[in-house]
Amino acid sequence: MSRIEYRSVALGMLIFLLAGCMKVLPGYGPGRSPSPGRDRAMASAESVRSALYDQLDAWRGVRYRPGGLSTSGVDCSGFVYLTFRRRFGIDLPRTTRRQAGSGRYVSRRHLQPGDLVFFKTGIFTRHVGIYIESGRFLHVSTKRGVMVSNLEDSYWRKRYWKAVRIPR
Repeated sequence: MSRIEYRSVALGMLIFLLAGCMKVLPGYGPGRSPSPGRDRAMASAESVRSALYDQLDAWRGVRYRPGGLSTSGVDCSGFVYLTFRRRFGIDLPRTTRRQAGSGRYVSRRHLQPGDLVFFKTGIFTRHVGIYIESGRFLHVSTKRGVMVSNLEDSYWRKRYWKAVRIPR
């Protein structure tokens, strides 16, 4: 293997490891200030809900694929990244860790459509979805692909970590 091929393979592996539902570094604290460029207006709650259901219709069942960013396969943070870019014109970071620090903390009882909901699914692993309404959130399941789940399901209730609101 040539030196250029080796570097390309190494770079590809690094990108794969850094993308998607990644591990959060120990000691990472919640709440970073969002950058001013993201302070774009999102539409009313109803139009946000509608856009999220449209996204579900377009992506329902698309399988989970680590690092994926297409209808051939997508991971949780990639799906959130694409949804916000395509449906709301908002550029979010690509990884779950960085998305968790991209907005303002919001309590579970004050969730609104479009808020990002985060879960601790392992010692250092995190998962992200997008709140829709009535406890329901849109996300990518590793087993069932793009789908809607409920925050009150025992699996998600036990693993709920936090929620953030992206600047509107």
